[in-house]
Amino acid sequence: MILRLLGVVYAFAFLAAALQLVPLMGAHGLTPLDLMIRHYAAYFGSVGGAFTRAPSLFWFWHTDAALLIVSWAGFALACAVVLGFANSVALLVLWALYMSIVHTGQIWYGYGWETQLLETGFLAVFLCPLLDPRPFGRRPPPTPVIWLFRWLIFRIMLGSGLIKLRGDPAWRDLTALFYHFETQPIPNGLSRWFDFLPHGVLRGGVVFNHLAELAAPFFVFGPRLARRIAGGVIVLFQVVLILSGNLSFLNWLTIVPALACFDDDLWARIVPRCLARRAERAAADASPSMSGIYASWALALAVALLSVAPVLNLLSPRQIMNTSFSYDPLDLVNTYGAFGSVTRERMTVVFQGTDSDSPHGGGAEWRDYPYLAQPVDVNRRPRQVAPYQPRLDWQMWFAAMGPPNRNYAWTLNLIWKLLHNDPGTLSLFGGNPFPDRPPRYIRAVLFRYRFAPPDDPQRRWWIREPVEIWLRPLSVDTPELQADLRSYGWLPPQDPVR
Repeated sequence: MILRLLGVVYAFAFLAAALQLVPLMGAHGLTPLDLMIRHYAAYFGSVGGAFTRAPSLFWFWHTDAALLIVSWAGFALACAVVLGFANSVALLVLWALYMSIVHTGQIWYGYGWETQLLETGFLAVFLCPLLDPRPFGRRPPPTPVIWLFRWLIFRIMLGSGLIKLRGDPAWRDLTALFYHFETQPIPNGLSRWFDFLPHGVLRGGVVFNHLAELAAPFFVFGPRLARRIAGGVIVLFQVVLILSGNLSFLNWLTIVPALACFDDDLWARIVPRCLARRAERAAADASPSMSGIYASWALALAVALLSVAPVLNLLSPRQIMNTSFSYDPLDLVNTYGAFGSVTRERMTVVFQGTDSDSPHGGGAEWRDYPYLAQPVDVNRRPRQVAPYQPRLDWQMWFAAMGPPNRNYAWTLNLIWKLLHNDPGTLSLFGGNPFPDRPPRYIRAVLFRYRFAPPDDPQRRWWIREPVEIWLRPLSVDTPELQADLRSYGWLPPQDPVR
């Protein structure tokens, strides 16, 4: 069950990479990988120096074809794991391929669940036989690895709980869920229902959050009954999060190590009897591998040593979340946490285009570029996209929290590509309001969104109001836009303007 659910997570992660890496990081992407490779190679003295700090195949091979081959190969291998065909070699390849993406993924892969997937995936390498790919392998899973999965879920949950208590007072006065469902990165079709629950129920939800993150983790090491109950509370908590929003594959991934709380006797009562009988027959023929046992204990020792800094971070009043450490370039043991602060208002940056000769005044007709999942059209029901992650949507959620700055300079490159109807960039959106020819001007407007009441007479899902112009109208002839693009290397110095 652990391996198959991990295969599902890997499959969605690689599918998102296959569909988005080229327009995001390809040779003509929003933040071309080649520019990053050259910058880091110069900073570390060589490509090899950069590789030792953040191992990745892409330091040596980063064409668009490489991005696609790695992504689709990972997706195919993950599907095989979902079907039950897993061994250490397959899991090691999956881990190495995804690490290659994460370590060169720039801002698009700067989320905590990326390193969480790498840590979970590396532990899974030691959970199955070295070469035997058959479902229900003939080697029992090493006990130390099961305990390492429990150690992982302990750190994930406790880190998330402590960062909340130390962060936003809304988690302490039990009002966090008054805002969360509306302001989370990507709401889904049930988020509005959750948002309009009575305040007493929402306060109870915060109490349940604290129970799952601050109390249940301490029982994952307990006796069987306590461990099962703790695992059940954690899994139920993740299911509620899955139902109430689109948090990428984070909640699905968090369930994976929580499954280590449930022993085979329990699973035998849950899964179909035919599967239980197959597992029982395999267990009867299973024999431990001494090399596997030694490897699992060596892994346990390594994790123990690498856990010192994460544990000190958990104990620190200045706790940080979702961080890897420089002495651990493989991201084997990391810190985790989520929603240490809760935003009170939902802000969304909406890109708009116009065919008008003049973008100023009231004569210009501006058309919205819809995101894949972020709210734009107030009449559109929020979509369910998780465990798939539309990465442009996520970055724009962060971008809306402040004015344009150097961290989001790539939005200028995005505007340039929209001004040329670039197919790759448009694939990151939910549609193209200018299918026949590119717009003359593009601007970005910051809107405030809030859920419309369920009984709204206009049957809207959202109510929005403009706040400010986030980026002023720009065209292909805007000298400042051309200069900025050239300064970042996104436009050749002598590139003719069309």
